[in-house]
Amino acid sequence: MALPKKKTSRSKKGMRRSHHRVPKPTVIYCECGEPALPHRVCSSCGTYRGKQYTRTAGDEQA
Repeated sequence: MALPKKKTSRSKKGMRRSHHRVPKPTVIYCECGEPALPHRVCSSCGTYRGKQYTRTAGDEQA
């Protein structure tokens, strides 16, 4: 079995592991002020890029 010839320093180990982190999700804020994922319909008001796509409980008045 192969063994390393020299000890890996903390710096080299950290550089290798620099991409192992969990990425933070990108969050934008809708016109209603609620946080939402980009390029998706807002879960609270149902709008995307200024257009209404889903109905909420307050919209059903007819």
